[in-house]
Amino acid sequence: MTKNLYGLILAGGRGTRFWPLSRKASAKQVLRLFGERSLIQQTVDRLAPVLPPERIWILTNDHLRAEIVKQLPEVPAKQILAEPAQRNTAPAIGLAAQILNRLDPQSVMGVFPADHVIGNPKSYVRQLKPAIKAAQAGKIVVLGIQPRWAETGYGYIEFPKGVQPGASEPLPVSRFREKPDEKTAVKFVKAGNFYWNAGMFFWKTSVLLDALREFQPKTSALLASLPEFGQRGFAARLNETFPHCENISIDYAVLERAKNVVGLPTSEFGWNDVGSWNAVYELHGRDHHGNAMRGPALIEASSGNFVDAKKKFVALLGVHDLVVVDTPDALLVADRKRAQQVGDLVKLLEKGGHHHLL
Repeated sequence: MTKNLYGLILAGGRGTRFWPLSRKASAKQVLRLFGERSLIQQTVDRLAPVLPPERIWILTNDHLRAEIVKQLPEVPAKQILAEPAQRNTAPAIGLAAQILNRLDPQSVMGVFPADHVIGNPKSYVRQLKPAIKAAQAGKIVVLGIQPRWAETGYGYIEFPKGVQPGASEPLPVSRFREKPDEKTAVKFVKAGNFYWNAGMFFWKTSVLLDALREFQPKTSALLASLPEFGQRGFAARLNETFPHCENISIDYAVLERAKNVVGLPTSEFGWNDVGSWNAVYELHGRDHHGNAMRGPALIEASSGNFVDAKKKFVALLGVHDLVVVDTPDALLVADRKRAQQVGDLVKLLEKGGHHHLL
């Protein structure tokens, strides 16, 4: 669409809710949960019609960088950066914007999570175009996903009443709403003008940097002090300054405060943030008793189970709604309804000093 368009893929998360398969050095985004391509590979694949690999940048961490470089040989290795410290999305996005703006002062940047699934990539890419166009015109653009149920785990974008999915151009955002309780989420869905915030954004890098200067002056000054990317001393200076950036999300830092924010209410393209083992279960094919199996199994009088144990034969007898995930050194057995709490197990493992399982 434009030679000035670049993509930033955020790939620094640990995916703790996917333990024991997801570990520090093999986190969710590099796992092959659906098919032969990992989630981050699929992210690069679906962006190809608008963003060739040479204009993709990736921010990750030291644990994952080598694996991502291995999985994505088409993306220049120098554009796969490891953050010196986890400081949330505002400093990470600001760092990428700083680098890209110096390389190309006219650059427009799209921000994409590394670990989401999109069932209809063609529809998705088609709906990116009005967001990119608005960003080129100086707007800060956020994508809204039409809610399919009353989700309490997502933030919401409130649009003007009467909004319709699949708008041809972005609309003003009335306000951003925090993760609601169940009663409020039901009201949001019934109202029809509340959309999920999926963490996909578009802006000119100059516009984003101006916003950081206004709303996050300390972080802005630290990032502006970095040498040119690729110059001697860049890495050392980044390691020194980045940990001092404010630990804050781009939503709180910029989106909820800037005046030039618009949102694109998208129509259905099969988005799923794959937030837990239960989401993987929902996306996989299931037998007539609702069992989803990744590996050989014998199932008797059992229903609603998800099993990932490719290297071990699993027999289920008289059990229901379980998650069973087997790895060489750990086995998870959990109530599928509590799949969101698997991350809490990781915290307990850390507290107990079981670092070899992390």
